[in-house]
Amino acid sequence: MKRLGTGIGWRPEIADAVERMPGIDWVEVVAENVCPGHLPDSLLRLRERGVTVVPHGVSLGLGGADRPDETRLADLAERAQALGSPLVTEHIAFVRAGGPLTASPRLEAGHLLPVPRTRDALDVLCENVRVAQDALPVPLAVENIAALISWPGEEMTEGQFLYELADRTGVRLLIDVANLHTNHVNRGEDPAEALAELPLEAIAYVHVAGGFERDGVWHDSHAHPVPRPVLDILTDLASRVSPPGVLLERDENFPEPAELEGELGAIREALEKGGAKAAPAGTPTAQTSPAPAPSADEPTRQRLALAQTALLSALVAGTPVPEGFDRVRLGVQARALAGKRADVVAKVAPELPEILGTAYRPAFLAYAPGHPMTSGYRRDALDFAEHVLLAGRLEDAAARRALREWWLERSGPVPRSQRPTVRLARATRRVLLRR
Repeated sequence: MKRLGTGIGWRPEIADAVERMPGIDWVEVVAENVCPGHLPDSLLRLRERGVTVVPHGVSLGLGGADRPDETRLADLAERAQALGSPLVTEHIAFVRAGGPLTASPRLEAGHLLPVPRTRDALDVLCENVRVAQDALPVPLAVENIAALISWPGEEMTEGQFLYELADRTGVRLLIDVANLHTNHVNRGEDPAEALAELPLEAIAYVHVAGGFERDGVWHDSHAHPVPRPVLDILTDLASRVSPPGVLLERDENFPEPAELEGELGAIREALEKGGAKAAPAGTPTAQTSPAPAPSADEPTRQRLALAQTALLSALVAGTPVPEGFDRVRLGVQARALAGKRADVVAKVAPELPEILGTAYRPAFLAYAPGHPMTSGYRRDALDFAEHVLLAGRLEDAAARRALREWWLERSGPVPRSQRPTVRLARATRRVLLRR
């Protein structure tokens, strides 16, 4: 496995700062946020300097009941090739549910949700990972996720689940130590126990990030400084194995470059501290071929689909909480999903909070529970704007006109300003004005 070194998540908001940071060996980009034919100049300059760029997917849904979407896989493969990446990464999560397997409407979570650690879910995940591996031009690594909720009736610990996944598929692991801390606070899981059960030789690299605690729940925000407990888990990991790469993630609330550099320094210190505790290296473990894995038959996929659809529907559509789940914790997760959805829509369509002002977020949070997302954030933004207009509660006439114009411009297959009738009307008006 290629040694990556120390890296940071590349984001447009800190692109200039990342280019100037000393000691950055590699960067990671959100795969869905870059276009292969129009790569940002900053990424091109970094590549020219020899900085490795790794695409990190967030929407494949490898832990879902359906087989991976061929178009999404092709897009991920295209990004890996465009960036000259040595590997690509995704999450052990499901992000959508419903559809043909359940004869119910398709629902989108808009975020990463945990898969149950059961034999059914593992069989489906292993087959989905194999499908993805066959479609990608470079190796795949998959990431453990942070969770607010626990599935009832789980059959394995996180470490056991990840070990079997790597053993059966040969997939690499992206271990997020911040997520291990999150699951320690939220689910009572011991990070040291998880590390002891992992196939350490399968680790491709490590994520480090910050979060915050509220009312006994840890939120993996990627918008706060890395806390000491997360660095301690990193030290523990480094005492067991020398990870090929470590990366700092930050997605919101970006601090000054000096603060980010300070966090990278703390990460290096945690690695050195762990390395000093490490036992002398023995004979390297040989990479063995994956163990034969049973395929997930359709009844197995359908059982998983029904369970995931019931959970997601409770979270985003207000249907009854499935038996065995903590109702209070599901409420926390539902509010977190709605809040993240509002934030992403505001990024995808920044004109909406500009037009609606302080009323945007309350209006969206009131809209979300009765209107689950079914087709991505851009469609979600249009549907929300249409809902506001049809509800007739927007009293500010100027805001109402601006919102209507915004919606009309984007609601058709072709922008309204580019449609023939609009162009003809504007051309006629220009001719008349010249007379």
